Amino acid sequence: MVTREDFRPVRAEQRLKELGIKLPVPPEPFGVYVEAVQTGNLLFLTGMLPTEGREARFMGCVGAELDVETGQRAARLAALNALAVARQHLGSLDRVARIVRLGVSVATSGDVRDQPKVADGASKLLQDVFGENKNPSRLVVGVASLPLGTPIALELIFEVTD
Repeated sequence: MVTREDFRPVRAEQRLKELGIKLPVPPEPFGVYVEAVQTGNLLFLTGMLPTEGREARFMGCVGAELDVETGQRAARLAALNALAVARQHLGSLDRVARIVRLGVSVATSGDVRDQPKVADGASKLLQDVFGENKNPSRLVVGVASLPLGTPIALELIFEVTD
């Protein structure tokens, strides 16, 4: 039986507290660009890397220096950085109506085919914070290298409310 409580919207800020997640300081761009651009009710984030401060926390390629589990941890950290940037721009993650798109680039070597499993590190965090009903469409690609030698780069598109 479905109850009224089943339809309560997930409040992202409350979920962060419940999960014991403290967002990092929002990263600053590593080049001539901005981390977030809003047009209308869409917020675009790009260049989300697994960094802490101005340093890469994870470096290398999945399948060479890193295994899938380490890649998932890197993807989770990049997603935490994305949430920090989104909160900084929006004032509150409760303004996120939907995650429209998650793009994940995974630096891999050889014939690695586990890019989707690596990307799940970011997807799982986003689902934990925003709820399954806000899961995005997703594109995952393997690439030869990424900025700072990191294994992951994320881009996200959020639908936001006023």
